[in-house]
Amino acid sequence: MNGAPLSVLVVDDDFRVASVHVGFVQAVPGFRVAGQAHTAAEAIDLAESLRPDLVLIDIYLPDGDGLEVVRRLLADPAPPAVIVISAANDIPTVKLAVQLGALHYLVKPFGFAELSGRLTAFRKAHDDLAAFPAEATQQDVDRVFDLLRSPPGGQTEALRRLAPTLQAVYDAVAAGADSSSASEIAAAVGISRATAQRALTQLEQSDVLRLELRYGATGRPEHRYAVRRR
Repeated sequence: MNGAPLSVLVVDDDFRVASVHVGFVQAVPGFRVAGQAHTAAEAIDLAESLRPDLVLIDIYLPDGDGLEVVRRLLADPAPPAVIVISAANDIPTVKLAVQLGALHYLVKPFGFAELSGRLTAFRKAHDDLAAFPAEATQQDVDRVFDLLRSPPGGQTEALRRLAPTLQAVYDAVAAGADSSSASEIAAAVGISRATAQRALTQLEQSDVLRLELRYGATGRPEHRYAVRRR
């Protein structure tokens, strides 16, 4: 990896989902979150002021179509790269995103491994481009495009890229003989229950932990987590 971390703008109308995506990005080496936007207007304003290297953007925004934001961003003389993240999986929408120049398209919900693989490929392609001579060979160009098409790594690769807190939480779950609750993990790791719950949720969404619902005699079921065995 060469140079400073690449900056990322996360755009999602749902504050909770945006927070999860921020956590994913921050867990991948070579990237930093420059800001968050929750509307189309905010996305355009922050993209202009922050000049991020990459924008992760949802399509469904409260004040506009995310793909129209993509169109505006990519029309800039020095555009950021764009990864679309959306629940929309209809072919016309996906086709338009490709035609506009989106780097990748991730269908929600997705886990850490899916995003980290694409970010890692983008970082490698970015570094390769920076090292190109004044005139690239066809082999140079092919290598960069092959990198951008690379599928994300599997569970083991995802675990290698976990931020320290996520890794500590995962290790605590893996060390247990049974499934664990957020309170139990918080006590084992020495963090707050809220922090433990956020980490467990990210790990479950990244497909390395599985969620179990344990029902008692009354009340809501207890959420417990265990390592997902492949």
